[in-house]
Amino acid sequence: MAETEVLGFEEYVRSRQDALLRSARRLVRDPVDAQDLLQTALARTFGRWEGIADKSLADAYLRRVMLNTRTEWWRARKLDEVPVEQLPETSLDDGAEQRADRALLMEVLRVLAPKQRSVVVLRHWEQMSTEETAAALGMSTGTVKSTLHRALARMRQELESREPVAVPPGRGERMDRGQPQCAA
Repeated sequence: MAETEVLGFEEYVRSRQDALLRSARRLVRDPVDAQDLLQTALARTFGRWEGIADKSLADAYLRRVMLNTRTEWWRARKLDEVPVEQLPETSLDDGAEQRADRALLMEVLRVLAPKQRSVVVLRHWEQMSTEETAAALGMSTGTVKSTLHRALARMRQELESREPVAVPPGRGERMDRGQPQCAA
């Protein structure tokens, strides 16, 4: 493309960009999408600028390019949806299970002695190390480990003694699996 054509295109864009952006805004709702649409249309038009004999019709040409581009975008988005005979079952995660688990855990924590409860909370909820827990409670690290071991065993026993609740598929793992053991 000749330099005069490039300069002519740049001048055209500078003088008409506001009107062209308004046209793009009529085609798409989102202002950012409108800017993207105009930018894409300008990029496509730049390659064909020499072929536009009557530059007074450039606005119409660009509007047509924007319309075609918007239609391409719409078709591309439309293909993402695939019709099916039956809708899949959806599960709403309203947090009820988490609240029930937390309530059960709070009940089970109440059966522990205050010292045991403090060790469990600091080690597992606050995620303190054994040494940090010992320093916070004024006891030795060995005492923290043995107290935690006894507290977790008592909690496990309490949970197993309770009547089993209907467990959804995939949720049947034991509560202590994956938890750090008392020897830290």
